[in-house]
Amino acid sequence: MVLGSSKNKAFAAHKKIGVILHQKTSHLQNALFNNVLGLPAGKLGADVLVEEKKQLATLYPAISQIENEKVIAVETTEEGYTVTANKNRYFSEIVIVALNYSQPFAIKGLESFVIPHKKANPAKERIQLRNENHLIKKGLYCCGTIAGWRSQFAITAGSGASVATDVLTLWNDGIPTKVHDKK
Repeated sequence: MVLGSSKNKAFAAHKKIGVILHQKTSHLQNALFNNVLGLPAGKLGADVLVEEKKQLATLYPAISQIENEKVIAVETTEEGYTVTANKNRYFSEIVIVALNYSQPFAIKGLESFVIPHKKANPAKERIQLRNENHLIKKGLYCCGTIAGWRSQFAITAGSGASVATDVLTLWNDGIPTKVHDKK
């Protein structure tokens, strides 16, 4: 949503932005929200997943939503990354990994970054990707629980927004950047 909101800025107008929406293993599928600012009590995570796709399509139609694909590999190239999904391959200068912190971790090319989760209950054997402030290495980011944050909707959403503003800052020649839609 944050990257979509930036499309009216000169530094982002020419950028192609896409998201691979493999939501079958999202922990939101089973979530019940009573404690999230902005969501009504009793909101189901499964409904949030459906509504967010509609909202993204309505507000930011320039963002490509790639459905019914699952990422199986992320490989470094000279210019960025090749993302291989079960149906297609994609090239991107920047990749943001946003998924849950459960094992097994099945994305080839990222295994060397997998470490035990630093903030989760050790008995649950959760994992995260080694990163510094969401950055794994140049052009490769992670957010939410896979970045080492705790599993609270507001925390993981905030982590994703943080990564998005880091990308916007990169696109804006290093000038710290945030975007807000305004009337």
